[in-house]
Amino acid sequence: MTIEPGKSVLDIDDLMKILPHRYPMLMIDRLIDIKPGESAIGVKNVSYNEEFFQGHFPQKPIMPGVLIIEAMAQAAAAYTSYTENLDAEGKIVLFMGVDKARFRKPVVPGDQLLIKVSTVQRRPPVWRFEGEASVGGKAVAEATFAAMLAQMA
Repeated sequence: MTIEPGKSVLDIDDLMKILPHRYPMLMIDRLIDIKPGESAIGVKNVSYNEEFFQGHFPQKPIMPGVLIIEAMAQAAAAYTSYTENLDAEGKIVLFMGVDKARFRKPVVPGDQLLIKVSTVQRRPPVWRFEGEASVGGKAVAEATFAAMLAQMA
């Protein structure tokens, strides 16, 4: 990873150095308010041009809840990889489980999704996180989830 240490904001170029995801599966545009060992906030600017809106739903576009959870996971992976300076070469972050997922309001084109992720437990190679997504200061989704750093086959 060739990102300068101590940044409080990671832009899309920084994120693509950390995460293996690319469009259309890269679900965050920026990582802000990075607090090592504590939390960070992922930013997703939701656009009508997102591929998933073609089928979910053409008459009333709504961001699928599973993609909001994926955005939480990507924010957590980027935050953890960056703040802990993980050597991710030849490795991948894998979801292990999602608990207590709740969806409060639909996310629609034009929304800016703010995804706060907080470390709950750290026992490398496994981490547990809490995530809360909001739009305009109102909660739209929340979940707890676990992920691990695994060797790619």
